[in-house]
Amino acid sequence: MRIPAHSVCTAIRDDIVAGVYERGSRLTEELLARRYGVSRVPVREALRTLEAEGFVVTRRHAGACVAEPTEQEAADLLEMRLLLEPLGASRAAQRRTEAHLKVLRGLVRLGQERARQGNSDDLRSLGGWFHETLAQACGSPALASMLTQLRHKIAWMYATEGPLDPVEYWAEHGAIVDAVARGDGDRARAVTALHTERASAAHRLRFVTGAGRAGRTDRVRNSQHPVNMPSLRH
Repeated sequence: MRIPAHSVCTAIRDDIVAGVYERGSRLTEELLARRYGVSRVPVREALRTLEAEGFVVTRRHAGACVAEPTEQEAADLLEMRLLLEPLGASRAAQRRTEAHLKVLRGLVRLGQERARQGNSDDLRSLGGWFHETLAQACGSPALASMLTQLRHKIAWMYATEGPLDPVEYWAEHGAIVDAVARGDGDRARAVTALHTERASAAHRLRFVTGAGRAGRTDRVRNSQHPVNMPSLRH
C-alpha cells in the first residue's frame, strides 16, 4: 500500500480505530514507513500528532505504542460528546450555510428511505456523514475538529448496536435539521442532546480493564451516570 505523505496520520489513525494495531502494541517508524510507502519523517510527525490526540503513547525503552485507555477515560468521551454535540448543533443553527442544509437534508432523506426499507447496511456511514456535516456547519474549526476526534476515539473504544427503531432514529436527525434550518439554536441544542443521549445507550466497551475481564464488553448505562450511560456513532 502506498499513500501520500500528508495522509499518513489519517491512515495510521484509521488502522488503530479498525483494530489493525492492538492496544499496547509497538508502532515502529521503520515498519510503518514500509507499510504506507513513505519515509520515516512523515511517520514520525504522524505519531506526534496521534500522541497529542491520545491514540499513541511513548514508553521508555519501547518507543511509540498504541494507547491503552481506561474505562473511565472511555466513559469521559461519551460525556464530552453529550456536552459538545448539542453545542455544535446550536452554533450550526446560527452559522450554517445553504450548502450545509442541502447536504444535511439529502442525508436525512436517504437515511429515512434506507430505514423504511430495512436496509441497515448504509445507515452507520450515513449517520457518520450527517454528524460530520453538522459539525462543519457550526462555523468553528476548533469545535468541529474536536467533535471529529471524539467520534474517532469513541468508534475505537466502543462497539455500537444498531438503533432499535431506525425510522425513529432518522426522524430525530430530521428534527435536528429542521431546528438548524429555522435558526432555532435552543431547539437544535435540545433535540441533539436527546438524540446523543439515546445513541450513547447503544455503546459497549470493546475492552474492560482489570484481571480476568479482558475482551468483555460493557453496555453503557444511563445519562444520570455519563460514565456508565448514552452519543457516537451514528
